[in-house]
Amino acid sequence: MTAYNVVRFRAKAGRESDFVEADRKAAFKPKGFRKASLVQTGERTFCFIGEWDDMASIAAARPQMIGLLDSFRDTLEDLGGGLGVTDPVSGAAVFEMNG
Repeated sequence: MTAYNVVRFRAKAGRESDFVEADRKAAFKPKGFRKASLVQTGERTFCFIGEWDDMASIAAARPQMIGLLDSFRDTLEDLGGGLGVTDPVSGAAVFEMNG
């Protein structure tokens, strides 16, 4: 079953375009990765939504995801509450809808 990872970010004030551009230019193609979208959810807040073949693919790609995050970490603001600069979740799809 398809799996997804969702990561919430908040860009530092004035660094929003740097953050978006870093994501746009990322060379990220680990095994099992299908596609992703970066969604702007507020003035400086974003969610990355990745689609994967399965949970094993997400788990195997974690070192690459951390490396990618490290490349633009300086553009992000700490989310507070002990989260750091990301609030990630992932899981297998239990329902999918097509338009």
